[in-house]
Amino acid sequence: MATLRRAVSTVRIPYPIPLPTAARLAQAQPMLPRRAIIAPTLAAALALAAMWRPGRLLAGSVDDLAHVPVSGRERGGYLNMQQGPRSKYNKPRLPSPTPSSRDATTAAAGAAFPGREMAASAADAGAGLRSEFLQVLLSRRRDLQVPLSVEKGSPVKNPLYQKPLSPNEANPMKSCPSKEVENFKEKLVEENFYLITELGEQGRVPVLLLKLNDPVPKRKPAIVFLHSSYKCKEWLRPLLEGYASRGYICVAIDSRYHGERASNETTYIDALKSAWRNGDTMPFIFDTVWDLIKLGDHLSEREDIDPCRIGITGESLGGMHAWFAAFVDTRYSVIVPIIGVQGFRWAIDNNKWQARVNSIKPLFEEARIDLGKSEIDTQVVEKVWEKIAPGLDSQFDAPYSLPLLEPRPLLLLNGAEDRRCPIGGLEEATSRAAKAYEESGSAEKFMFIAEPGIGHRMTIDMVKAASEWFGKKAPDLDSQFDAPYSLPLLAPRPLFLLHGVEDPLCSIGGLEEAISRAAKVSSCFF
Repeated sequence: MATLRRAVSTVRIPYPIPLPTAARLAQAQPMLPRRAIIAPTLAAALALAAMWRPGRLLAGSVDDLAHVPVSGRERGGYLNMQQGPRSKYNKPRLPSPTPSSRDATTAAAGAAFPGREMAASAADAGAGLRSEFLQVLLSRRRDLQVPLSVEKGSPVKNPLYQKPLSPNEANPMKSCPSKEVENFKEKLVEENFYLITELGEQGRVPVLLLKLNDPVPKRKPAIVFLHSSYKCKEWLRPLLEGYASRGYICVAIDSRYHGERASNETTYIDALKSAWRNGDTMPFIFDTVWDLIKLGDHLSEREDIDPCRIGITGESLGGMHAWFAAFVDTRYSVIVPIIGVQGFRWAIDNNKWQARVNSIKPLFEEARIDLGKSEIDTQVVEKVWEKIAPGLDSQFDAPYSLPLLEPRPLLLLNGAEDRRCPIGGLEEATSRAAKAYEESGSAEKFMFIAEPGIGHRMTIDMVKAASEWFGKKAPDLDSQFDAPYSLPLLAPRPLFLLHGVEDPLCSIGGLEEAISRAAKVSSCFF
């Protein structure tokens, strides 16, 4: 496959592991009386706990909070969202943390370990950005008290497409690598159901799930597939069947105002116009991301799915859905957006927004008229994005949200000549993402491929590359939650680890990398 690739080499930097005196004595004298170790260790732990004075818990301010189901209940599993003053985006904003709310122990540790304070600030910024995005989603929800529920569905015999299909458009999907399975059609299990995610007609999410009948039930990896504009979940069946033959549980949904959630060929465009006029919905990207958070809730609770191995991919609009869903919901453990990621701010600043605008032009024409313009210009584009997708061309744009997918495996697939997702608009985003993956020692988990000579279309090579990426990364997705990756995310909270030196179940050697990484970003004592 002739491709243009960007990746970075793995860099691992060792950091000193601070050991309390008792632990050092234990290493030197393994037979030291147990209470000689336990007493000072417990004393140190209690002292550290006494030093920590947590500030006010900001709603959704903890790293990766968005993978938890959201309702009006308090977090112990659920978020307690409090409305703040409205910003220019007409969304509630979180109060900024004050110096008094920060842990003095962490600040002191920053002086002892250079770079730790800066890394902790970066972790805070990532959590804050996810929280801010979640607040945008919550600002236009109808009723957070609606419990997630499932209703039985049935196969769709005549799926609705809101634009005509070209003759060879499905060929790349039909090329999806598959495994030869005897009596495949008989062994294929199909589930059709609806997830109820909120009040209203659009709160009913149609779901199509395909999997092989397994005589020995076990948890398997799942992949969520998302369609492009004007199509539907049934369009994705060749991909679902291809991956299902290889043992994945394959899931597709109709995005908002598409498929079963549409009544005619103008439903999606009508919804976009309504969002511009009324500002009460976000049909372009964000409302479907809310559905994908709720889908994550459902998939994580199924007995046939491994909740640590849920991947997500999509084409065009579906690629955007995959990108933002994985940004806000860390349960999506492998991410492959196809011709979906772009720099929205870059397109505006460099006058490269026309192709994207033309894909939903009736919306922008209506905005042009309302704004008294003779033609669609940069101001019209900015006003539309601000109204229907707050923050899309600013704080949530690719340069800021993509790096936060680290350390989860991320493959970006684009056409080098794609005018809707101009390659120039991806330079800063991919550079920042590559740096984030490199700094975390996860450089091999990020790759950007821009296929030469290809515009805005999914190709056979892209389908193959995505398949290979999932094949490589899906078997060990649970490693993303291993100690070297999860312990550093406890920053900036002080961390005191208590272990026995001769513990056969928790080998000291197996903790070296985890402690090294944690010591870089937090007050870590071991």
